[in-house]
Amino acid sequence: MTDPISVPLAACRILLVDDYEPWRRYVSIVLQKHEGLQLVGEATDGLEAVQKAIELSPDLVLLDVGLPNLNGLEAAKRIRKEAPDVKLLFATQTIDTEIMAEGLRNGAHGFIWKIDAALELLPAIRAVRRGDKFVGTSSSKAK
Repeated sequence: MTDPISVPLAACRILLVDDYEPWRRYVSIVLQKHEGLQLVGEATDGLEAVQKAIELSPDLVLLDVGLPNLNGLEAAKRIRKEAPDVKLLFATQTIDTEIMAEGLRNGAHGFIWKIDAALELLPAIRAVRRGDKFVGTSSSKAK
């Protein structure tokens, strides 16, 4: 059986949205290690995320829920409206089923929890790019 982490990822242009710089640095390092994954931009708040999603036309937006100026759920709604083909993947530290359900209802393709990112970030990107939904394993621990 093939290790799903070792299977090459299809080309993917990613916009990373998070106000926590160490997280953005971590994700950037992970993405650089995988041919085909290109970090095309970063945003630190929800309003900037919407603007950059329109300007940069990424394939996927990886965003946090808790963002300044416009939270991630609202930013996702606006991004879906302005760039309907973009895939949305949330990476958050808040494990809450209501937030997850709202995000998925509003067009998100996946949810992972930052504590599980080392194991789930790449499989989530792969699933979302295929058009599948991805919900991280910590959902079973959600409130």
